[in-house]
Amino acid sequence: MTRQLSRDTKLRLWGPLLLFAFGSFFFRLSILVNNSPRQAIQYICIALSLGYLGWEIARRLIGIIQNRYPGLHRTRQRLILLGFLIILLANVNSSLRVLINSLLDTRIWKVDLYNYIETTGIQFVYVCVYVVVYEGQYLIRHWQKTYQEKEQLMKAEWQARFDSLKNQVNPHFLFNALNSLSTLIEDSPVQAGEFVDELSKVYRYLLQSNDRELTSLHTELRFIQSYTHLLKTRHGSGIAVRTSVPDNCLTHSLPPLTLQLLVENAVKHNIVSPGRPLVIDITTSASTDKLKQDCFLLLVRNNLQRKSKQSLSNGVGLANIAAKYRMLTQSDIVVQEENDSFTVVLPLLAPMQTAR
Repeated sequence: MTRQLSRDTKLRLWGPLLLFAFGSFFFRLSILVNNSPRQAIQYICIALSLGYLGWEIARRLIGIIQNRYPGLHRTRQRLILLGFLIILLANVNSSLRVLINSLLDTRIWKVDLYNYIETTGIQFVYVCVYVVVYEGQYLIRHWQKTYQEKEQLMKAEWQARFDSLKNQVNPHFLFNALNSLSTLIEDSPVQAGEFVDELSKVYRYLLQSNDRELTSLHTELRFIQSYTHLLKTRHGSGIAVRTSVPDNCLTHSLPPLTLQLLVENAVKHNIVSPGRPLVIDITTSASTDKLKQDCFLLLVRNNLQRKSKQSLSNGVGLANIAAKYRMLTQSDIVVQEENDSFTVVLPLLAPMQTAR
């Protein structure tokens, strides 16, 4: 931060001086040559003083515009306002020079329309330099920040895919599934057949999900039904997954396996038993953001009854979901933990045309 301030201070000290030297040599050299030394000194003092003043005014106004319309996605709005600012400041700077010259009666140059237009043109070039310097620095900083964020998100995405691939052949999950199937084959062959059907649906969806960035909420909920069937076969009445989603939200989209990761996370960290059943509710609500009236939120809530001995977890489940949402929407998920409940709030993305 100190280095940035030092660089900006140097720019504010040397910038007006260099512009004065450039303008005097290319545009106002006749004033220094044709006038007396006293008038030349007056010209230098006035031009430098107003040059530093103009630089500071432009710097502050450009900063206000950048704060009002931040980010690369609002560059167009900023450039339009900066264009008006250039015209305004060029005329203000020119008027100040003419006014001071008239008040001091320096007779450095004639106060007429031609000189006013010429002075305004010179100031137009100067103000363009101010805008290029500060808006250019602003854009470069944000491009660098965006590039770094994309690099981090790409790493997180590949990590998420790798973890997803590991989950597809998760030996613990597969062992429990086969163990439950073995029991069912002996006790209930019909139920065992249903279990195999649901297990095949789960693994088919897991294999297909790697090729998709998004899936419809309807498709994800169908998968959760199959996944819940496997969980209930193992835990019985110890687990319940309830869904309450209106039809107009079913075509909205979300990253695949989002609900599976959240349900798995709830099962992993909470007691699941008939005496203390784990209840997971999947619901939706309208966004409270007035700018996003058509946006819906997906809420996954479970009653909180943490295990006394926590399962080993590196936290990649929620981290992967958060990384995918930042990559797709530049927004974050919300995690709310209360005394008796744990809720994850996710924005539903635009409806998919080929849903269901």
